[in-house]
Amino acid sequence: MYKICVFASGRGSNLKAVWEYVNSSSLDIEIYCVVSDKTECGALEFAEGKGIKTVSVSGKARNGFLTYDDLIGEFKTNKIDLIVLAGFLKKIPDNFIDAFPERIINIHPALLPLFGGKGMYGMNVHKAVYNSGMKVSGVTIHFVDKIYDHGKIIAQKCVDISNARSPEEIAGLVLRQEHKLLPELIGKFAESKVKIDNSKVYII
Repeated sequence: MYKICVFASGRGSNLKAVWEYVNSSSLDIEIYCVVSDKTECGALEFAEGKGIKTVSVSGKARNGFLTYDDLIGEFKTNKIDLIVLAGFLKKIPDNFIDAFPERIINIHPALLPLFGGKGMYGMNVHKAVYNSGMKVSGVTIHFVDKIYDHGKIIAQKCVDISNARSPEEIAGLVLRQEHKLLPELIGKFAESKVKIDNSKVYII
């Protein structure tokens, strides 16, 4: 059993795509839990509806929330293989990253290293891409390190936006590719087909 946890802050469209993949795949993958920085959001509602454990997390002790230290203990005890940030809007604490080196991945709605960094999420990214005049955008999945949108790039997918008339149109085009690339890459992880060689990541 390959266990993953999905972190999300919003409606959970990538979570849904991952769930659909897991439930249609012949691979032995389990979504162990869904984690959010909120107590109510679409991702948590979806998970609850599918009988998946849900957790709200905070950087400090708060009623109704676990801390990241709590999660470190739980994830290690339950042998979580991969942590997937799928629209999670909070920066992950350094000690959590240290606890799971090269086992935390993030999906970003642009072609890193362009249009990344603090504050570059959601429509902020697509507005910046649109205003730049770029003719292509895309999706990047990367390992999470201690700097925003900086870790080793694992996979990317280009999207033709040459005819897009608005940031919202770019967002729709990119999101469709997110829903394809993220589940497929999780499958590659489950099959041990993601390899790291110094600064490069290869999918075999």
